[in-house]
Amino acid sequence: MAKKTLVTGAAGFIGSAVVRRLLARGREVKCYLEPNARLTNLEGLDVERIEGDVNDRDQIARALEGCDKLYHLAAIYSLWLPDGSKMYEVNVEGTKTVLWAAYKANLDKVVYTSSIAAVGLRDGAPSDETVAFNYWDDANSYIRSKWLSERDALRFAREGLPLVVVNPCFPFGERDIGPTPTGKFIVEALRGRVPGYMDGGFCAVDVEDVAEGHILADEKGKLGERYILGAHNVTYRDFYKVVGEVANVRIPDRKIPGWFTRGIGWVSENVSNRITHKPPQITYKAAAMATRFMYFDCSKAIRDLGLPQTPLRDSVERSVAWFRAHGYDRVQG
Repeated sequence: MAKKTLVTGAAGFIGSAVVRRLLARGREVKCYLEPNARLTNLEGLDVERIEGDVNDRDQIARALEGCDKLYHLAAIYSLWLPDGSKMYEVNVEGTKTVLWAAYKANLDKVVYTSSIAAVGLRDGAPSDETVAFNYWDDANSYIRSKWLSERDALRFAREGLPLVVVNPCFPFGERDIGPTPTGKFIVEALRGRVPGYMDGGFCAVDVEDVAEGHILADEKGKLGERYILGAHNVTYRDFYKVVGEVANVRIPDRKIPGWFTRGIGWVSENVSNRITHKPPQITYKAAAMATRFMYFDCSKAIRDLGLPQTPLRDSVERSVAWFRAHGYDRVQG
């Protein structure tokens, strides 16, 4: 009987793209889904669905039965939560629980989805996989949780778990149902809510390339290694210029001072924490990070894995078309 591949976080933006790539390669896929997960991204796919919490050891062990591979993508990607401890419960403790079950299941391969958040920064110069994490004090709960969980994953690899780490950059494309904090860059532009650009930059990548990078890491990646999955180092100004041209929306060519962006973040976050208890427009630490140049060197994944490099404009075009087709461009009441 053919072995199956278990994918955690399979209904998410990257997870569902990974599932599609696995199916295209003829793999049988089990999807491990959080209770009450939105299943829109899995509609029409021939997969086995298993509901469970990432910290439910017994349920994960049952899900891994009959599998020879695991792709662990389940994580909370958010810049703010009413209860920040949930981020650590899922991203850190959940990773340890899932990987311990994988260790006991004697799998052939595990692909662990980390993030460029776990890689250190060289402001202005691209970081590669060798740059150690170096901004704990400036990091928010999401960033800290991804760094901690990657450390755990690499520890499992040193203990013999056949694991490869992938570090996706900022992904864009279809089926960003959240939308993710990354997708909100485009959604806010479509809604006319981008007053200008921050004096910083980031590394953009197509979500389909990220998904392919997961499969390539499984097929070609070296155990215990990590691979940055990215493509285009771009300033916020240049990124929004592309978005404006593709979507035919006006984005002011105005640089927003860092102190002003951080001030808005401080006010928004405090209003959320003390009054509304709803996600802020931006948090203080997210605003501070937006003024930095989060650039990454993806040459290792391109050279060793064959990571594809979709043009940025193509990714933006697909993102804009999908968000508009699903009503994300309309301002919510």
